[in-house]
Parts: sequence; structure tokens; C-alpha cells
Amino acid sequence: MDLIKEIRSVPDFPKKGIVFRDITTLLKSKEALACAVDALYDHYKGLRVDKVVSVESRGYILGAPLAYKLGAGFVPIRKPGKLPAATLKQEYALEYGTDAVEIHKDAISAGERILLHDDLLATGGTIGAACQLVEKLGGKIVGVSFLIELTFLQARKRLGQYDIFSLIKYDSE
Repeated sequence: MDLIKEIRSVPDFPKKGIVFRDITTLLKSKEALACAVDALYDHYKGLRVDKVVSVESRGYILGAPLAYKLGAGFVPIRKPGKLPAATLKQEYALEYGTDAVEIHKDAISAGERILLHDDLLATGGTIGAACQLVEKLGGKIVGVSFLIELTFLQARKRLGQYDIFSLIKYDSE
């Protein structure tokens, strides 16, 4: 199945000049959804993955079923103040200013094999911060996966030390 055909492109959203890649059109198709989860699973099934870590909120949509198929646990990374127990926080740079993500301090044990997943790789700031959190907790990152990658933003340069896999790639806006 050609998954790129299942993605709706919305011009000038959320602001003029940006083409938003809307995954809801893929998700509403049981065939496309199954194809995406199965393709991610097929790529990682040979690795021993202890936990899949996903970033709020769209990363959870495929991250949780991927964890289930891999026989792994699932760990959410959230915006500050959303997790109820003790957390570890990582700030990251935005075009103007900073943002942050958090993980529970007890979510990952030293040496656990971690697959990170998010819906979209753009500049790499959010997933880079997520990787830092996993590594601070002693997790070993065995892969970083995405449904969509905006290759023209060159995030792979920023995340060069990680094994990155994307199902759909856009080479231009």
C-alpha cells in the first residue's frame, strides 16, 4: 500500500507557508492503519525491544500498538506538568524560545532497549529531547521511528547518532 496517498496535505496550516501533513486520513482507514503498524513492526521485529517510548500526543497513536506487537512496554513522554509522579525534564530549542518534555523517573531501567516513536520528524528538537531523557535514565536506544519524515528539514544531521526509520518521506514542502 502506498501510504503517502493516505496523507492529506493542508496548505497554510497552522500558518501561511506551511503544508500540514494530516495523518487522520490514514488513521481512519483500517487498511492503511494496519499497514503502517505492520510496516513499523516488520522493521523492528528482529530487535529485542523492552519498551517503546512515544512523544505526546500523536506519537502514541502508532507507538502503543507497535509496543503491543513487539511484546514491549509503552512509555509516554509528555509536556511539563502532565505526568503525576516524579519526572525528569528536558528542554529543547524552538525557532523562537524553548519548550520541554518530561518522563517519569521510574519509566526506564538502566540497560533497557528502547525504541522511540513519533508521528513526524521535522527539525528533530522534540525527539532529540526525548532521546536525551531516555539516555539520562540509562536506556539504550536501538531505534527511532516515524510515520512521516520531512527530509528537507535535515533533522537526520541533528540526530546522526541514532538509527532512524521513516515510513513516508517528503523531500519538499
